[in-house]
Formats: sequence, C-alpha cells, structure tokens
Amino acid sequence: MAGLPGLAAQAPDPDALYRQRENIAAAKQAADIWGGRAAAGTDFESTWKLARACYWIGTHAPEAERRAALDRGLKAGEQALKINPNKPEGHFWLAANMGALAESYGLWQGLKYRGRIKDELELALKLDPGWQQGSADRALGRWYFRVPGLFGGSTKKAKEHLQRALTYNPQSTVTLFFLADVAIEEDRNADARALLQRVLDAPEDPEWGPEDRDFKQQAREKLKTLPSR
Repeated sequence: MAGLPGLAAQAPDPDALYRQRENIAAAKQAADIWGGRAAAGTDFESTWKLARACYWIGTHAPEAERRAALDRGLKAGEQALKINPNKPEGHFWLAANMGALAESYGLWQGLKYRGRIKDELELALKLDPGWQQGSADRALGRWYFRVPGLFGGSTKKAKEHLQRALTYNPQSTVTLFFLADVAIEEDRNADARALLQRVLDAPEDPEWGPEDRDFKQQAREKLKTLPSR
C-alpha cells in the first residue's frame, strides 16, 4: 500500500495529453480520462474538458470516428450545463459540437441544431463576453455567416460579432480567417488577402498552437484561390 501515492503521481495528466492533441491518440486518451472523471456527474471541469476534447477529435480524427466523438461531446456539454449553467464553458462547447454536427452531416442536422447553437452562444456571451478571447462573439459571427439569410443569417451581424471578438485578441488566427471569409463573400478580395496574410503573420498562441497551425494552413490554401487584385 505504501507505493500507492507514487503510482497516483504517475497517472497520465489529461491536460498534458491534450496539449499534444495533434496526435489523435493523445487527444483520445485525454478524453477517456476526463470521461472517467465526469462519469459521476458532478465534476464540471472534467465534463466541459471532455466536450472540448470531443470537438477536436470530431473534427480531426479519421472520418469514420468523427460522428461518435461529436455525439459524445454533445452529451458532455449537456451534462456540464446540468452541473453548472452559470459558466460559459458548457454552453460554448455544447454549441461547438452541435455546430460541427450541423456543418458535417447534412441539412437536417443544420436545421435541427441551428436555433439551439445560437441560444447557447448568446448565453455564453452574456455570462462572460471576454471568455477565451471573445470565443462566443467569434462563434456567433460564424453562425451569422454560415446560416442562410432566410433562417436568420446576416453578413452585417457576422462582421459585428467578429470585429468585437478581434478586440480581445487582434492576432487571433481563427477570427481573422473568419473575417476573410466574410470579405470574400462580399467580393472584397483585397481585404480578404490582407486578412489572410495577417493569419500567416500572427504568432502562435501557446495554448492554441494546433488550432493556429490549422488556420494558417487553410489561409495558405485560400490565398491560392483568390484573384491577385
């Protein structure tokens, strides 16, 4: 029995594993550790972190594994809301998993989750506008951009939310990339090129390096498709 404290100290750290999430096996291991801790239904931090990990897995794992990961993340997000509805994490990561399902699995999924995604992001925004560098504003901007106007979409509102998100971190690769998409939609190709170049020039955030690298790669690819003028 004397060896148990030492063994406990050697247990894998899910936060350390998640920092290596570009290795999907590490992300899955982190998710399983948080899932075990969340099983009792009272551990808020482990539950929302499970939802976050599932979103990453559900958007980066092999295609055949993505749907199950996002469904697991959706359930974890719902559980986080039951534990503590007064913090933004559960609302945001529930919306993120729903959004990935809506974008990846057809019109019916998009219609099914459209209103709930917006509601959860608005709640997260109300609870803490600056949380995670304005993530709720950024995601709402993307919602208004992606949803057809007939169902509430608006490029004007998309820009408003994205520009507000940019005030929390002017070098956010994801916010700059989303603003570039809006500029392309409005045939402002010069502005889009400038925004995409800012994505490439932005330093990597120590916490969000994998995401930054994703958006830098997408920016490189999108720049190739834009007219030079």
